[in-house]
Amino acid sequence: MQDIFEEYLREKEPQKKEKGYAWHTAIGLQAVDGLETSEYLIDTAKKNIEGDITFEEANKLIHSYYKENIKHIGNDRTEEADKVSVRIAQILSEKSFVFSPAQYISIHKRLFDGVYKHAGEIRDYNITKAEWVLDGDTVMYGGALDLRATLDYDFSVEKEFSYKGLSIDETIKHLAVFISRLWQIHVFGEGNTRTTAVFFIKYLKTLGFDVTNDIFAENAWYFRNSLVRANYTNLKKDVHETTEFLEFFLRNLLLGENNELKNRYLHIKSFSKCQNDTLDDGLNVTLEESVVLNLLKENPKITQKQISTEIKKSDRTVKRIILSLQEKEIIVREGGKRFGYWKILKEI
Repeated sequence: MQDIFEEYLREKEPQKKEKGYAWHTAIGLQAVDGLETSEYLIDTAKKNIEGDITFEEANKLIHSYYKENIKHIGNDRTEEADKVSVRIAQILSEKSFVFSPAQYISIHKRLFDGVYKHAGEIRDYNITKAEWVLDGDTVMYGGALDLRATLDYDFSVEKEFSYKGLSIDETIKHLAVFISRLWQIHVFGEGNTRTTAVFFIKYLKTLGFDVTNDIFAENAWYFRNSLVRANYTNLKKDVHETTEFLEFFLRNLLLGENNELKNRYLHIKSFSKCQNDTLDDGLNVTLEESVVLNLLKENPKITQKQISTEIKKSDRTVKRIILSLQEKEIIVREGGKRFGYWKILKEI
């Protein structure tokens, strides 16, 4: 995706450059839910960046595109990715922002109106989500009965907090704690990470930070996984909640540092430290293969290109790992190349 917008990210004209980053981030954030946008969305984005169409016109074009081609477009998640991307880009390009729970809820409403029935509504049920980074375990999210009170409390504490006199390290630590706690509430049934990311970017701008770079776009899934790790403790497995990974992300985002943002580093089994070791599972599966297998469990429709991006490995390496898992009869491909998915045959 970097190549698609590279000319705009290097653009000297401020308005085009800012729009380029907004679109780049908007499309990149779809990765947190394993979504991909269409070529039509990319073309629409370029027209907007060039100034040929407004955001309102871009929204209408995408809406019309799916309305007219409803019988020929078989992937509802692509439609979701396209529609939400336009809205994220528009919100990120706007100068208005108010730090409040109402603004946070409003962003969710704007992003997912017509996509989710519960857009802009606080969930009234409890949730769990199996996370590959937690080896299938879940974060303890906010309870449905306490969501609004918890949300209001977190906002009130942050609003009263003073950054005066803090070092940049202390500031980043505090920001990591604030955003991880906000995300952990998980106010909405779906779309929490994208909503939180958009809100956070807008908030950071009010604090004077320049966040017009590609960190969110290129590392959206790392951002989500770091939020997961910031809210998970399992004493039996000697795993403790930590904002360390989120701080690495923020230091790259806000300070231009070059910390390695690799998803496998976040896995509770620490795959990065022993990629070629095998698991004691009777299947002779390497830890490297297990990382990929967990990605397939999380999103059976994930592409090899997406896997390559997430684990920061070459396409050739990913193909080798996939082939090995197939040869061991652990996974099998069901359906065609375009609309197929990966089926897990054996659990490890």
